[in-house]
Amino acid sequence: MAEGAPDPRLTPARPDVAAAHLEGAVQAARYAEPRWRVVDAAAAPLSAAPDADAPLSTQLLLGERFAVYDSAGGWVWGQAARDGYVGYAPDACFAPETKAPTHRVSALQALIYPEPSIKTRPIAAAPFGALLAARPEGEAFLALDLGGYACAQHLAPADSVETDWVATAARFLGAPYLWGGRTAGGIDCSGLVQIARQAAGHDCPRDSDMQAQAPGRDVAPGREKRGDLIFWNGHVAIMLSPTRLLHATAHAMSVVIEPLAQVAARIAALGLGAPVARRRWRG
Repeated sequence: MAEGAPDPRLTPARPDVAAAHLEGAVQAARYAEPRWRVVDAAAAPLSAAPDADAPLSTQLLLGERFAVYDSAGGWVWGQAARDGYVGYAPDACFAPETKAPTHRVSALQALIYPEPSIKTRPIAAAPFGALLAARPEGEAFLALDLGGYACAQHLAPADSVETDWVATAARFLGAPYLWGGRTAGGIDCSGLVQIARQAAGHDCPRDSDMQAQAPGRDVAPGREKRGDLIFWNGHVAIMLSPTRLLHATAHAMSVVIEPLAQVAARIAALGLGAPVARRRWRG
């Protein structure tokens, strides 16, 4: 990407079509107003190309909003409302906007049952952070507008937040590593940071290079503390203490806790260099 050029990950513009609000800023054959949709699958894959074999860029979670600017061949192209990420996703993963969400999934996974009974077989599952419209069904369940029932203890009010984002991230310990993932079924390093920060009510960019540039202050080597972020080229980890960190890593193919010194030595041995940033965010 040329210096000063718009980041294609965050700019809904192609030569043939661009978002209407970019008219005059970018060149395109036509400009389109957004058609708002919501994710109607547990997690919708978002990629840089309309191809099921394309690498996963990120995932959009159930209930998240997506601005569609173009659709063709079973794919939609647009921009995520929450973090601004641009890409292609299967059209089948979306539905028209209806009711505003009333709840968010606060468990790592909320099973969805056909009846308000744990003795029935689950028909689906919603990941942590998913947004749902629901109403009480007795004391133990909530009836979901999308169909089915979820245990009330697995959901929280949509406007509630987690009070300790680092503790939230630590709940994903042992989750498998997935490039582009944002769920306990598979998550990557920056996805772990993002999902935990968002649960605490903070906006958070998607990729580690974006996160390294987010507002905050630099931390001197050796002055790290809990909640600080340490960045390498293409990787980010969360400090749990001055010497230990939590991260989703392809080395272990899971979310693990390791000594900072051990991780730094391993990355350096791979020829990937020293940390490029140490950052402390507010909240």
